[in-house]
Amino acid sequence: MTYIFQILPSLLSGAKLTLQVFGWTLIGSIPLGLIVALGLISNFKGLKAILHFYVWLMRGTPLLLQLIFVFYGLPILSSLLILPRYEAALVAFILNYTAYFAEIFRGGLQSIDIGQYESAKVLRLTYWQTIRKIVTPQVIKIVLPSIGNEVINLIKDSSLVYVIGLGDLLRAGNIATSRDVTLVPLIMVGLIYLIMTAVLTYILRRLEKHYSYWK
Repeated sequence: MTYIFQILPSLLSGAKLTLQVFGWTLIGSIPLGLIVALGLISNFKGLKAILHFYVWLMRGTPLLLQLIFVFYGLPILSSLLILPRYEAALVAFILNYTAYFAEIFRGGLQSIDIGQYESAKVLRLTYWQTIRKIVTPQVIKIVLPSIGNEVINLIKDSSLVYVIGLGDLLRAGNIATSRDVTLVPLIMVGLIYLIMTAVLTYILRRLEKHYSYWK
């Protein structure tokens, strides 16, 4: 028990970085995902082609590869593209998860009956008023389960920042395991991840219940 309390501060410090990457990725990728989704269902063929290629590229290559490319590859292309480790991780994660959220939102948007858009025109609502007041509340209810899955994946994927040297939760556990030759730190890492996913699952279920009136 004494050993657990000795390594707990370093594990919690790593968990703090993990949650920071998780939080900023959600803040950046969810709004961008909605914007990209609106572009994917727009009538601008050139824009749709570019966005489809972006989504295909992000979803078709591993996040680990994208993370390595952003941190190690971009500086080779230009000295202006050198990013610190933390910022490089955020860029890679936001670009990746934006593509996934865009596909989720696209499916939700396309499930809304076209008649609701036409009714909004009759009421003289602008396109953005229609999206914000009529479409978005319904889409949120439809896409919440899928978004929840991606959110849970994100908290686990955040461990990938380990490969570019960031001191996240997994890195803290690995260091303690290598130093002390014991599996206790890794078991503690697993428990902390389980606690975080349990809290997120509870929050997501509450959100689904909140929006259940759209059924």
